[in-house]
Amino acid sequence: MTGVITASEPSWTAPFSGLSPRQFGKLITALRREGADPVRRGRPWSLPLEDRVLLVAAYWRTNLTLRQLAPLFGVSKSAADRIIDHLGPALALQQCKRFRKDTVLIVDGTLVPIRDHTIAERSKNYRYSTNHQVVIDADTRLVVAVGWPLSGNRNDCTAWELSGAKDAVGRTTVIADGGYRGTGLVIPHRRAPGQAELPAWKEDHNRSHRKVRARVEHAFARMKTWKILRDCRLRGDGVHHAMLGIARLHNLTLAG
Repeated sequence: MTGVITASEPSWTAPFSGLSPRQFGKLITALRREGADPVRRGRPWSLPLEDRVLLVAAYWRTNLTLRQLAPLFGVSKSAADRIIDHLGPALALQQCKRFRKDTVLIVDGTLVPIRDHTIAERSKNYRYSTNHQVVIDADTRLVVAVGWPLSGNRNDCTAWELSGAKDAVGRTTVIADGGYRGTGLVIPHRRAPGQAELPAWKEDHNRSHRKVRARVEHAFARMKTWKILRDCRLRGDGVHHAMLGIARLHNLTLAG
């Protein structure tokens, strides 16, 4: 069976992966260096590494079902499923472990609607969702850490600690919104009980804080152009692997 989409034709790369041909080439080189395409015993993959990576990225980008996507690459549904299970974890973002002393990070949680109700709960959007804590660098706007998904009814204070995001950043300065009270993060000033308004200097701080913190919202908007984060059909750890993989693709689009 011959496929329609192939990585050997550069015009397919951008619409189905979100990466330019040059960025896609850098990703393939990095994956080979990381050992994502080892020589293995038994039946070889029916697609080269480039096409397999494009298939996974296209699955995340378009959120087509495997029955729809597999024929476009000339493989069976079960083969496409195996490719996603194998390469999804390999595409995961390598999260930062050390930061410069002057680094400022921004954290916020985002909800991903998911069909697997064993790991999701109804959240404020009335859909079964998972809460993902995402940390970006305030200067570069690159994603540096992604927490483990928790059920969508967990508030951000709880998710910050339980997801592992807090441990991932250590003592680095982190900015957050007002939903992270009591966590020790840098959050906006709030009026005390009975206080009519904040002093002018606190209002100035809050205004500056909002402008900087908006960068993480922009990151969410870019990441959710990979439509699987709008309605995820993956089960178990699949949504976590997808979030980490999309974070890596997002960083590639920013870094060039």
